[in-house]
Amino acid sequence: MQIRIDDLRGPEIASLLQTHVAFCKAASPPESAHVLDLDSLRVPEVTFWSVWDGHDLIGCGALKELDPAHGEVKSMHTAAKHRGRGVGLVVLKQIVAEARLRGYRRLSLETGSMAAFASARSLYAGFGFSECAPFGSYRPDPNSAFMTLELGP
Repeated sequence: MQIRIDDLRGPEIASLLQTHVAFCKAASPPESAHVLDLDSLRVPEVTFWSVWDGHDLIGCGALKELDPAHGEVKSMHTAAKHRGRGVGLVVLKQIVAEARLRGYRRLSLETGSMAAFASARSLYAGFGFSECAPFGSYRPDPNSAFMTLELGP
């Protein structure tokens, strides 16, 4: 597996993100779907990584800067046929490492509270993320699970 910063211009990443957006929107009510589309990820405050196995795109994830001390995990997705191989963990380790390099004190995320997102919540909890209150512009929502990881000073 190779992970690299992605410029979000290739057809492979467009296809994987389209699958990710469709999955999130299908599993969440419209008012609770906070997934970012391709254009929303092409902003300066977002760094995006893709994971490759040879010529196959197998996963992705992003880090969004909320403020100089707080980042948000976004767009974590593993291609269906590659799930269970640790792709998500590779991406999450990269995001956390980058957040530490930037000096963030906290890294947070929003994911679904429904069964479709159980494996994502398990990945985050296993890495040390714990439940938290809504952050940033999020509001309380029974369809959302908010988690955070304290990174220290």
